[in-house]
Amino acid sequence: MTNRSNPVLLVHGFLDKKSKFRTMEKYLTKQGWSVHSFDLKPNNGYQSLVNLAQQIERYVEENFAPDQVFDLVGFSMGGLVTRYYLQRLGGNKRVQRYISISAPNNGTFAAILPLPGIQEMARQSEFIADLNRDVESCLENIQVTWMWTPYDLMILPANSSELPIGREVKLSVPLHPWMVSDKRALEAIALALSS
Repeated sequence: MTNRSNPVLLVHGFLDKKSKFRTMEKYLTKQGWSVHSFDLKPNNGYQSLVNLAQQIERYVEENFAPDQVFDLVGFSMGGLVTRYYLQRLGGNKRVQRYISISAPNNGTFAAILPLPGIQEMARQSEFIADLNRDVESCLENIQVTWMWTPYDLMILPANSSELPIGREVKLSVPLHPWMVSDKRALEAIALALSS
């Protein structure tokens, strides 16, 4: 088993828990990665995604040495939360590789409930417009991979996961939740973390 140098932090999506990553965690651990995850609270849209990003900042401060570089994976809503951490909370100075999986990087028409965290994921939201203004300059020193499936029924339209930077991985995975457990997705994630 190879010892991978960077630990990997996984950040889940809306209404998920860290257990969402059970398959991925087992897969990556078996290949030698030290894998971390925690539960975002609350993850039901009642709080701003900014509050959830601050939880990443606290987790990193409490669990990684100050000079520890790490890799970051954000799934679905967790993709926007991780981007806020990277772009607004200084995470881009700590992270070497970033993987965005089926995230509403350009918003989703599915974000219809009038809750702060959900409205931040909506198409044309100020939260997303703000992040997209400087995404390239903020993430230019990070190895970025963005993954999506054209069959996504949570990210509408599905290509809203697109980022203007990094490497695209398009997979024919039939359901949004399977993007963190499908064998093709796991192989693509391991490849991105290895490059």
